[in-house]
Amino acid sequence: MPAEDFERTAFDYVIVGAGPAGCVLANRLSADPGTTVLLLEAGGPDKAREIRIPAAFSKLFATPYDWNYRTVKQPRLADRELFWPRGKTLGGSTSINAQMWIRGCAADYDGWGVEGWSYAEVLPYFQRIERRVGVKSTDGSGGSSGAESGAHGTYGTDGPLWIDELRSPNPITAAFLEACVAEGIPATADLNGPDNSGCSRTPVTQHRGARFSAADAYLRPARRRPNLTVRTGAIVDRLRLSEPARAATPAKTPAKTPAKTGEAAKRRVIGVSYRDHDRGGAVREVTAQREVLLCAGAVNTPQILQLSGIGDPDVLRAAGVEPLHELPGVGTNLQDHLSTGVVVTCPQPITMFAAESLGSVARYLFGRTGMLSSNIAEAVAFIAPDPGTPPEIELIFAPVPFVEHGMVPPPAHGLTIGVVLLQPRSRGTVGIAGPTAAEPVIEPGYLGDEADLRRLIWGVRVAERIARSSALAPFVGAPMAPYTGVLDDDGLAESIRRHSETLYHPVGTCRMGTDDGAVVDPSLRVRGLAGLRVVDASVLPAINRGHTMAPVYMVAEKAADLILAGQ
Repeated sequence: MPAEDFERTAFDYVIVGAGPAGCVLANRLSADPGTTVLLLEAGGPDKAREIRIPAAFSKLFATPYDWNYRTVKQPRLADRELFWPRGKTLGGSTSINAQMWIRGCAADYDGWGVEGWSYAEVLPYFQRIERRVGVKSTDGSGGSSGAESGAHGTYGTDGPLWIDELRSPNPITAAFLEACVAEGIPATADLNGPDNSGCSRTPVTQHRGARFSAADAYLRPARRRPNLTVRTGAIVDRLRLSEPARAATPAKTPAKTPAKTGEAAKRRVIGVSYRDHDRGGAVREVTAQREVLLCAGAVNTPQILQLSGIGDPDVLRAAGVEPLHELPGVGTNLQDHLSTGVVVTCPQPITMFAAESLGSVARYLFGRTGMLSSNIAEAVAFIAPDPGTPPEIELIFAPVPFVEHGMVPPPAHGLTIGVVLLQPRSRGTVGIAGPTAAEPVIEPGYLGDEADLRRLIWGVRVAERIARSSALAPFVGAPMAPYTGVLDDDGLAESIRRHSETLYHPVGTCRMGTDDGAVVDPSLRVRGLAGLRVVDASVLPAINRGHTMAPVYMVAEKAADLILAGQ
């Protein structure tokens, strides 16, 4: 990459946030050598060795690579403030996540009801992203199927993002899949087909046993381009807006044609203001001659908009911010996947409890295999209480006790079956407490709808039956905290309230649509403003029945086409 030119203050495109969306746009837009692109990232370079080691992702939580957010107290979760890690480095959360490539199902995208975003229309963008290798058989044995594009032929095989099978899955993972099949959950060859119901090993964004992030897939191949500038340590405080258009002086004679309205009459976002933490905290301003592309995620994007005076006027005034553009939907419609766990001891010493032993470390360093090549969440099952309907619960199998976000070493050998609510009815908000870029106010509203709790209880019951199955019997011992064993429904409800955590999937806070509550239109342009688009998880109208990394990549690939086509 060429030396950074900090004297330069004007670029064609200014991209805020180097997560998956920002990395995709930086690559695609800078492919034209006549276009200048600036990518601003609040965190630093992705240099930590733990980023490359798949099993080490939780060691990056609550470090400089993480925004380290907390929600406000959740009244329906025993008044707890939940920890929300979000990536703060090149690659964003793709540099600190569990690498699970699970798009969701066709019903998710068709259900958005937004023109241009149906499953059939977004599928080619998923395929453009994917370099899928190593697809396994459906019987849980791990044998090769010989079909690298998957059973439904839906995967791409020559995209920039490597998607592979785990190199060294734990032997208990096959037993979990066998137990799922015995419970009536069918094995599936393709978790990323139109219907993701069933159980399978987890496809992961890895290459040769190491994490393969958005920075690896998209940013590094582009960084030598002289027209792409990347600045780290750049915390964007606000967007810069043009002055409101003044009413024109009436002509003395009637005009032959009426004045045009639309883009020319809109107030325009002309650039951003950011604090340069890599160079003493200086405040810098840059200009976007074409567009600002806000890719800061479902928390930071609405925060930046609100700090810039864009949002609900009442919310802005309460925070001491002058309203400049009324857009009531900013920061609303927050959705997340809530998760609880069935955690048990394992009588056999073969779990990832020993992942940091000298032998395990040596095996990874010399061959990129063994426990440290695991993403921890080695297999999943997608299930629904009503046969023939899209899944409402995800079961995630980890051959280790995964508690306290993996930040506390497990006390002994054990297993976890995580139970994830895929389609929450509850909604929350992201807001600001004041006129400066302090901590955002995150109110997820977990379990605000009683139906969410009932679905989680049902999912836990399924997980408990799987844990008691004959296939897992050799590996399952006594309950391990925070799981206390089988309870009645009232006791289980209380346990869910006391121990559930985020699965790290916030979306929806700048919803895409055409109604008055939408923040961006189907081309991802912020409604009522020129020169500004949002491209990240915040635009998803509803959370997908999968993991949110894949749709964010997809949104960015489609956004690149929209931008380049001038749409």
